[in-house]
Amino acid sequence: MPEDQWLIAGLGNPGPQYEGNRHNAGFMVADLLADRAGARFRRDRGRVQAAAGRLSGLPVLIVKPMSYMNLSGPAVAAVNRFYKISLGRTVVVHDELDLPFGTIRLKLGGGDNGHNGLRSLTGTFGPDYYRVRIGVGRPPGRRDPADFLLSDFSRAEREELPLILQHAADAVQALLERGLAAAQNEFHPTSR
Repeated sequence: MPEDQWLIAGLGNPGPQYEGNRHNAGFMVADLLADRAGARFRRDRGRVQAAAGRLSGLPVLIVKPMSYMNLSGPAVAAVNRFYKISLGRTVVVHDELDLPFGTIRLKLGGGDNGHNGLRSLTGTFGPDYYRVRIGVGRPPGRRDPADFLLSDFSRAEREELPLILQHAADAVQALLERGLAAAQNEFHPTSR
């Protein structure tokens, strides 16, 4: 594999019953990025679906762990090891409860903030990977956060979702092309 290859891992849960869930925002962006790269997902190393191609002229391997969200770490780490891709060239795309719906944030490292997929990844290979976080908002009232994440986006949210997913995919590409600081400047709103 080329030295400048990037690994992009979209987090979610496999199976048709989870396709429209908030927790599958990472899978949705991975699908969009694979389309942009002209690549198709295939089973790779048994634990992920992988699509290899080029984004912004850079070689990428886009993966969706098939091990369910809470066990994403070992599947992604196996790909990192096999293809010899460093954590410094690894981007994880995931849903984020603590961001308002539709907000996109990028960062390097950090805690898991109660996100079981991130907890699995960080527990497996440490926290020093890039994250593209897609805000799904907090559940209304006293609704259980786990139940909220495993429910589909609302009708109103689904109307906005294609644009949000495009925006998240654009953020991934900006990170690869121009680096974290430039991507943050572009995708994080400034307060005046």
